[in-house]
Amino acid sequence: MSRRGLAAVSSVLDQAASSATNILVLVLAARLSSASGFADFSMVYVTFSVLLGLNMAYVGQTVVLEKEAGGRLGVTCRSSVLFTAAAAGVAGLVLGVVSLVLPSGWAFLALGLVLPFVLVQDGLRYCFSALRVPERALAADTLRLVCVVAALAVQPQGASAGRLVLVWGLSALPALGLGLWLLRPYVRGARADVRPYLRRGHLGQRFVVEFAVGNGSSQLAVLGLGAFATPLAVGALRGATTLFGPLNVLFNSANAFGPPIVGRASGKRGVVRLTAAMGAALALLGAGWAAVLYALPEGLGRHLLGDTWTAASALLPATGAQYAVMGLGTCALLTLRVLNPKATLSLQVVFSLLSVALLLGGYAAWGVTGAAWGLAAGSVAKATAGWLRVGRVRVEAEAEASTAA
Repeated sequence: MSRRGLAAVSSVLDQAASSATNILVLVLAARLSSASGFADFSMVYVTFSVLLGLNMAYVGQTVVLEKEAGGRLGVTCRSSVLFTAAAAGVAGLVLGVVSLVLPSGWAFLALGLVLPFVLVQDGLRYCFSALRVPERALAADTLRLVCVVAALAVQPQGASAGRLVLVWGLSALPALGLGLWLLRPYVRGARADVRPYLRRGHLGQRFVVEFAVGNGSSQLAVLGLGAFATPLAVGALRGATTLFGPLNVLFNSANAFGPPIVGRASGKRGVVRLTAAMGAALALLGAGWAAVLYALPEGLGRHLLGDTWTAASALLPATGAQYAVMGLGTCALLTLRVLNPKATLSLQVVFSLLSVALLLGGYAAWGVTGAAWGLAAGSVAKATAGWLRVGRVRVEAEAEASTAA
């Protein structure tokens, strides 16, 4: 296997290891907790997911775009680690203050204490990607997976959300140590400079906007749902989406490795044909996975999610429909990134906000089941608009080609 092929395989496996860690953390927490305890844990984990996404957008995406020039990558990697640690420390202090006024405050305080460890450990993945040594990220993230599963597996039944959060966070220390040791040869002698991250116009600011409207809005909406309604709704929604974790790995891989593959297709028509076929395959896979989950016996379902299974299983038809359509939507956005990259931001803004409105409106009308169907309806609207935009871009491109001829 070529060096390029090995790097691609290592990147996919690393994404799988990272996703598996998130899935197993939620599965183990659900099995160890009562339904209300898992709801508290889910509130904290949604908060972490938002902070993780913001760090990925603001720091990680700018790191992977950095090009090697006069040892610049070493400076970039060292600076990103230092900035992430400092920013996570500030966010941790804010969480500590917020914890004083929240019912599940101890769990949020625990998150604030461990946040620098988990964010820096995850951020190392982008350094290794920029350095073109993703196998080092895979080694650290595999150790992270093993440690977190082992640490949570020995916790007593009925452990509090705060205890689980603290154990989960501290279990990142071995992987963090390994990652820093593996990074050391590439940053030796480099001086950290965090000033670019503090300047107005930093590229990460644009990526944060895209994350906020494309991903963070739905996470914040779920978090807000528990604030004005009931935390049990958050636990049910989070439990249902956790079961579709393997599909998230595929969607993330399609976004990461799809553009160079799709870009090799013959002409714009070839690009559309290829991505349409990919979208259909992902949609069928999502529907099939939903059918398998829906057919699980009650005992096996409780083995996976504990007391949360009853509420989560009722949402499987809606969540399955959402993930089936998400496959089509992912490939529509992938097509636009290849044909016209500037066409995606407006779609993300409009239809992500629409999904939030449908989520909250669905809950107001029909409870947590309505919220799940609201998310599914938002995915349908986004995928439909995406493919309509693809058709328009393709027609415009063919018209320009005819005029030029």
